[in-house]
Amino acid sequence: MKSRLAIALALIVTASPTWAVNVLSSIKPIQMITTEIMLNVGEPDVLLANNTSPHDYAMRPSDIRRIRGADLVIWFGYDLEPFLDRVLAQQDNVLTLSSIPQLALREYSGDQHQHDGHDHGDHDPHFWLGVEPSLQVAEAIAEKLSKVDPEYKQQYQSNYDNFKQRLLDEQKQLTAKLEPVRKYGYYVFHDAYGYFESDYQMNHLGYFTVTPDRKPGAKTLIAIKTTLKEKQAKCVFSEPQFTPAVVESVTRGTNVHLGELDPIGIDIEVKAGSYFVFLNSMADNFIRCLAD
Repeated sequence: MKSRLAIALALIVTASPTWAVNVLSSIKPIQMITTEIMLNVGEPDVLLANNTSPHDYAMRPSDIRRIRGADLVIWFGYDLEPFLDRVLAQQDNVLTLSSIPQLALREYSGDQHQHDGHDHGDHDPHFWLGVEPSLQVAEAIAEKLSKVDPEYKQQYQSNYDNFKQRLLDEQKQLTAKLEPVRKYGYYVFHDAYGYFESDYQMNHLGYFTVTPDRKPGAKTLIAIKTTLKEKQAKCVFSEPQFTPAVVESVTRGTNVHLGELDPIGIDIEVKAGSYFVFLNSMADNFIRCLAD
């Protein structure tokens, strides 16, 4: 005969939530979108911590263990997370977002993303800042989850439908929100915001560097400095993941505003609705620096 304690423990275990699938996303923006698709089913985990960047990340043994233990790993692809390429080649149930057919990625011009013998790809991997590619990715995640976890196929599809409608509504609201400042010129630290800038017709003048692991060239800095002196730009944005002294040196002695843009949302708590909080935070940071 079972003791009362044993019965109580059994009831606790039975009542505890158990997620249908163990989903691991590579970076936080992918985790935020996946969270919306997994509402009322489970909670996706993320590989990279808040204070790390996929541009220069080094794998640890614990990372490999987490990857091996996942039912599904979702990443963009080699152009954004090259450190994952080799380990995921040996992994089943991987969703590579860059391989989604007809994914609406922004194409880089010329050879701007090739340097020092490294090719950073022909397309901008920061898809989560654009409405169209984010919807395509969310749909692909819902379809993949439906195959990996068919019991909740209807829930995944319903979550995607809700995500799509809310994102389209948010796009309209952000368009109106950013309208008063979109005429003002600005510089960003690295070329990560093209989708957002295109969606909302922002007056982007340029960037300090193509990728964070590449130092700005002298010609680039001279051109930016000249533009700032001529008061063509109202704001220069840095990023919390990187604190380049070069931004301070170029803006010193000018009246340009200094702002901050975070392309991966390090301060956003991942939960239901966090992706939309992230987009609004991005818009607020633009407005804060560009407004009169």
